Amino acid sequence: MLPALDAAVFRSLKRTHDMYLSNYGQRVEVHEESAKLRAMAKLNAEYGLVKDLPPVSATSKGGGAVVAAAAGASAGAASGGSGAGATADAAPLMLRDRSSTATSKPATTAAERLAGAPSTAVVSTGASSSKGTHTLLMPRRQAVRDVVKPEWHAPWKMMRVISGHLGWVRAIAVDPTNEWFATGSADRTIKIWDLASGTLKLTLTGHISTIRGLAVSPRSPYLFSAGEDKMVKCWDLEYNKVIRHYHGHLSGVYSLSLHPTLDLLVTGGRDSVARVWDVRTKDNVHTLSGHTQTVVGLATQALEPQVITGSMDSTIRLWDLVAGRASAVLTNHKKAVRAVALSPHDYTFVSASADNMKKWKNPEGMFMQNLSGHNCIVHSLACNQDGVMASGGDTGNIHMWDYKTGHNFQTLQTIAQPGSLESENGIYSCAFDHSGSRLITGEADKTIKIWKEDPTATPDSHPVNYEPPRDRKRY
Repeated sequence: MLPALDAAVFRSLKRTHDMYLSNYGQRVEVHEESAKLRAMAKLNAEYGLVKDLPPVSATSKGGGAVVAAAAGASAGAASGGSGAGATADAAPLMLRDRSSTATSKPATTAAERLAGAPSTAVVSTGASSSKGTHTLLMPRRQAVRDVVKPEWHAPWKMMRVISGHLGWVRAIAVDPTNEWFATGSADRTIKIWDLASGTLKLTLTGHISTIRGLAVSPRSPYLFSAGEDKMVKCWDLEYNKVIRHYHGHLSGVYSLSLHPTLDLLVTGGRDSVARVWDVRTKDNVHTLSGHTQTVVGLATQALEPQVITGSMDSTIRLWDLVAGRASAVLTNHKKAVRAVALSPHDYTFVSASADNMKKWKNPEGMFMQNLSGHNCIVHSLACNQDGVMASGGDTGNIHMWDYKTGHNFQTLQTIAQPGSLESENGIYSCAFDHSGSRLITGEADKTIKIWKEDPTATPDSHPVNYEPPRDRKRY
């Protein structure tokens, strides 16, 4: 019996090894589109201020020629007067004197104004020698910075209220074809709604607890869902049934995101880890551990860092998906981070917490600015292609932001439906459709609301009232 037992144990160990360590240390397949996006993002981050400068004008070219001619003439005169030995010192002396005169009031370039780089002033020491006047380059901070004004955005208004769920609406996902959207609720059901008319098309049942995350695949007819019942399911929308389960979380799953270019699914849960799944084989590719509390905010992108997680331990982690470990830990927040949203038009992201919303620059997670105004727990964030960001809190306020400048150009107040408590007006989830013209919110009064831009608004009727914040915090 002992040899048979040993063989069974060996087979079990080998099977476990193949399941969890088969692709340890191997690089994830690099997608060609991801590589191009990564190269473009790095190019814009490093050389965006100088790679598209205007051509040199004819006057500046002429001025350079005059300086060169003057240098040549001075060198010739010096060589005629004092021989070959004086030639080496005469030309630099002339250039130094001319450069000190020309740069006594340096012009600040456009690149320096944008970057906020300190300009330099040339100061003469007044001491003369056989080598000429000594000059020192002293840095001088730019006194006035250019103020970037926010773009005008039309105000938003409520378009439709959809009722049908029997619990809080905690998750929203929009179909890539922009024809329908899915909602997940505390009533343990997933409902598919027609985006144009708001009518119910389908109800999916299978979870036994609150559904906290939804994602629709752009490459296959699959819908992914995650809930507080520890389950992560893959639904085949052609047959309307579950075809895969992803087992591994030790407690409720609170967030879910589908990688945009790779066949990977990332989920975060109450067990303080984010798990990376192979969609096809159901393998747990990586277990991203490091947080000490529930992982609630989650976002994936094609560029590195490819996974960004926010946790109730008030930290944000940027993950290296190849190595399976954190490349940066951001500790600026003082309270739980419940939502993370990526910008669709630049290499930044925003995190939401009860203390503040913060904007960060990838890939190192450099802090850019605070977005203040909610003064409540912010559960959801969403951005569209027009540079508008929406954030919803548990007081029923929806703040509309100009993403580039962080200007809050409108605040919407939702109204709890009749029969609900006044306190049940929290915004638990929100998402823009793929055209960016509709905002879908899931709320605590068990309804789904759709908002749209006001077509009658103009810059004259709704002007931009923007003042740069004077007390903006650094951290």
